[in-house]
Amino acid sequence: MYNRDFFRAKLERRKLSMVTCYDYTFARLLSRTAIDGILVGDSAAMVMHGHPSTLSMSVELMRLHTEAVVRGVAGKFVVADMPFLYFRKGRTAALDSAHVFMRAGAHAVKLEGVDGHEDVIQRMVQSGIPVMGHLGLQPQSVQVYGGFRVQGRSDASARDIVRQATVLEELGAFAIVLECIPANLAQEITEALRIPTIGIGAGAGCDGQILVLQDLLGLNMDFQPRFARPFLDGARSVQDAIAHFDEAVKAGAFPATEESYT
Repeated sequence: MYNRDFFRAKLERRKLSMVTCYDYTFARLLSRTAIDGILVGDSAAMVMHGHPSTLSMSVELMRLHTEAVVRGVAGKFVVADMPFLYFRKGRTAALDSAHVFMRAGAHAVKLEGVDGHEDVIQRMVQSGIPVMGHLGLQPQSVQVYGGFRVQGRSDASARDIVRQATVLEELGAFAIVLECIPANLAQEITEALRIPTIGIGAGAGCDGQILVLQDLLGLNMDFQPRFARPFLDGARSVQDAIAHFDEAVKAGAFPATEESYT
């Protein structure tokens, strides 16, 4: 799949599915599924490195995660997140950062917001770099919000998100992630745009959905967002498997003869 296929999916009213991924092992598993796209998210700062927000992510660390995912997937559309502030340092610095991810094997980059870096988005698109937008709750703006809060609940906030979505489409973004906004607002934006919307906590009216893979698999024991449905009790499964290994080792049942060399 390529960015143009996202547009075709919207025309055909076919829902798009995306998940985050940060490592080679899960990428190999995802390569054998029908998932439409993979986001190497800056959420790796929280999910993989234990930080309280995405603000600590760097271009170098994102490059390492992107390369690991790209080595593991085949035939999947891979989007890499632009880390906090790196696309706010001017067009040259932003293009240099995007170039790192494209050389790492990503097919597109994702940027949060639009106001103040319209020229960056336009230059990227003109330079042949597909850009995915991100509106609503923007995790990189968590300090401004005072926490991870639903956006677009007031009339003024809703109108502003609609405006930004229109600007992103005009600048050439091929899709927009809508995060943690009211479902009716997300549907209004989806129906107004020619490009597809990918929802996360934005209701069923979007053109597609994305979830953090660890939330989808039920691996996050510390926090379960309201919008994230676990499709597997992964934490329990992993703990059970490790417990069985521990018991087998201590009982002398592992390794068995067939698991030993002669």
